Amino acid sequence: MTETQLEFVSATHDDPLAQPLLAELAVEYAQRYGGTPDIHLAWLPVPADELAAPAGGLLIGVLDGVPVTGGAFRRFDDHTAELKRIWTDSAHRRRGYARALLTALETEIAARGYRRLYLITGNRQPEAEALYDATGYARIAPAEPLPDWGPFRPIAFEKWLA
Repeated sequence: MTETQLEFVSATHDDPLAQPLLAELAVEYAQRYGGTPDIHLAWLPVPADELAAPAGGLLIGVLDGVPVTGGAFRRFDDHTAELKRIWTDSAHRRRGYARALLTALETEIAARGYRRLYLITGNRQPEAEALYDATGYARIAPAEPLPDWGPFRPIAFEKWLA
């Protein structure tokens, strides 16, 4: 299977296509950072108005009717979109789907007039760090002070769009 078989569709956090991805993300966050999946699942949704067009959006990569990857973005400032909840289902990793998702998000974000991307990932997500390093994102200091989230240490990235 190749990434070209993915179909990207717009969705919301409460869309049935998004639910399995968010549920698995909550389980993995609990495994990596502690707490329970329910605690993380309650924390994951981004307010719907922040993901609403034209300022934001959420894309789900669907393969044969099954959601395999997804990610969201919202307005950070006039020129910057913040990426949120970038995720690929564990059974579908190492196939290029995360890179395809980033490409689809970057295309959509550029079409909305943003020139820069910003994101934060965590210190216990080396796969995410490697993805962003490999796809042209630069490590930067977080744009704003973050609360103490226990074992979570933020790693910020940015990318300027052409």
